[in-house]
Amino acid sequence: MNLLVVCLGNICRSPMAEGALRARLQASPLAGRVQVDSAGTGDWHVGEPPDRRAIACAAGHGVDIAGLQARQLQPGDFERFDWILCADEANLRDAARLATAAQRGRLSLYLPWSGGQSAQAIPDPYTGGKDHFEQVWAMVDQAAQRAVARLLHDADSGIIRP
Repeated sequence: MNLLVVCLGNICRSPMAEGALRARLQASPLAGRVQVDSAGTGDWHVGEPPDRRAIACAAGHGVDIAGLQARQLQPGDFERFDWILCADEANLRDAARLATAAQRGRLSLYLPWSGGQSAQAIPDPYTGGKDHFEQVWAMVDQAAQRAVARLLHDADSGIIRP
């Protein structure tokens, strides 16, 4: 199973979500069975590390994302990943423009896909402060917990067969 988390620039939300999801997967029976990556719909930060505030926030929760590098979503990602999970509606629309009609069925907003969360979108903390990054961390970490539960128990996960 391969999961790709997508946001706008791939320096805040998606690398934080990637880090939280990797950490939760590593601590689960799915360790080594699910690959996680992240990308942005824009190209402004390609090759850069995550935002220093995102790195600090994740590190404060015991997760190291400092070695990640921003990259842009590519059409080939729709072949490599089972699910492309977007931070918000704008990212979802931008990603859908790169996908074929058949591939769009593997696109989703991350929070609803993970299950149980009332929010539809992960807010962009880029123009905010430390509290905004902490709010996003709480959202992506809860989503990561739910995603692991989904992958462990849902027949459509591709990992656990009925």
